Amino acid sequence: MTKANGPSPGLALAVVAFGVFVAADDLLVVSTMLRPIISDLGLVVPDDIDDATWIVNVYLIAYVAVMPLAGRLSDIVGRRAVIVGALGVFLVGSVVVPLADSLAVLLIGRALTAIGGGALIPVGMAVVGDIYTEPRRARALGLLAGIGTLGWVWGPLYGALLVRFLTWEWQFYLNIPLALLGIAAAWRVLDPTRRAAARVDWAGAALLTCGLVALSVALLSDARIQSVSGLEELTGQDRGVGGPWLYAVAAAAIIGFVMVEGRVADPLIDLDLLLGRLSGPAMLINALLGAGLIIAMVNVPLFVNVVEGDLKRSAVLAGALLTALTGSMAVASYLGGRITSRTGYRTPTITGLLLAVGAFAVMGAWWDTETDYATMTAHLAVLGAGIGLVIAPTTAAVVDASPPDRRGIFAGLVIQFRLMGFSIGLAALTAWGTHRFNQLRAGLDLPSLDDPDAAIAVAEAEVGITTSALAETFLGAAVVMALALGAAVALRPGLE
Repeated sequence: MTKANGPSPGLALAVVAFGVFVAADDLLVVSTMLRPIISDLGLVVPDDIDDATWIVNVYLIAYVAVMPLAGRLSDIVGRRAVIVGALGVFLVGSVVVPLADSLAVLLIGRALTAIGGGALIPVGMAVVGDIYTEPRRARALGLLAGIGTLGWVWGPLYGALLVRFLTWEWQFYLNIPLALLGIAAAWRVLDPTRRAAARVDWAGAALLTCGLVALSVALLSDARIQSVSGLEELTGQDRGVGGPWLYAVAAAAIIGFVMVEGRVADPLIDLDLLLGRLSGPAMLINALLGAGLIIAMVNVPLFVNVVEGDLKRSAVLAGALLTALTGSMAVASYLGGRITSRTGYRTPTITGLLLAVGAFAVMGAWWDTETDYATMTAHLAVLGAGIGLVIAPTTAAVVDASPPDRRGIFAGLVIQFRLMGFSIGLAALTAWGTHRFNQLRAGLDLPSLDDPDAAIAVAEAEVGITTSALAETFLGAAVVMALALGAAVALRPGLE
């Protein structure tokens, strides 16, 4: 059943789903248009690879950092105020990005769109938590997750089509009317009521944000693989701005945050709830899920690009393959919500993770330069179905465990843990991919340079060792999903 007071549940769900879709599209659209953006900015790969990766990294960092504060603000000042404000910031960023004439200005625009888009996700989930009660809440969260995943489906494919037929700037031009429409709809439909008579724990917010930003920068400083066309472009590259000192800053900030939260009367995050029997395992599963998912999202376009060689053709093919992954995720996310409302959290979570483990294992063992795209599509569809089944129950577990006046921030933490998994997965993927590429290349037995077929042999060998190194990361992702299975056993079988 739904709550009697407040906005019409169907209209409110439609409004927040619209915002979540737009934000999800903007998160992944750059994955298939990054190369032309780099070219238009005058950056040269591999020489400027450290600079180029920040087009992706700055978005992830701002996206992660804003979620707890946005969620908590919505708990206090109201959901409508935060959603309208977030769409306004998203709009400004969408104006700045296509007009940027330098990397610095473009990064400012990307950070603004990330702040606006990142704030929409947890607040939208909190709205669903407010207006729906069990068992319909799990279904609504599954539907919201499915719509958000459709944004992931649309983003890479849309980006590839824009690159092929128009220009990458049109993605951001078209964001402007969408943001204006979202602002008008949110103002008209959502409940303007302030949620709680409380204050924001600014000291805790500052320490948490500092810790998250430092950790994200440290992890992503080596995560350059998403902006290269082959692992050879990573060879010999120095570290970015990261280093041990950033990990030390992150650790100090997080320790300070925990100390502050234990002393203030109204903490930003209730640590007892965060580490509870229901929310604790669900948060861990989301982090591991993000680490596994990013390996597929990044490796599939890179794998196709290495095999194809043609950037424009590979962009379209990669977009189509990612659609199989994210499309099945979208459907399974909705189904996962419905299954959760009937069986509880544990059954869909374990089922989905078993599918993900199997799909990653098959991809790691099977994929090579001879694998046809139909086979890849089938494997990615199974993987997407497995991941999708996990999203709704683990999200519902956290939202159900949080009290109404903490629902916004806990909804933010669900996504934040998943995105921190993204960062960890990217860093691990870059490190392992580079290591294995160098290791395999050192073991090659190639013809001498005066051999007329030497150039062809070198090119073929490079493709072979790159695809082998990438396929091995799928096996690593299978191990990560297996670890998540252990946490899934700790979930309660029924609804809260």
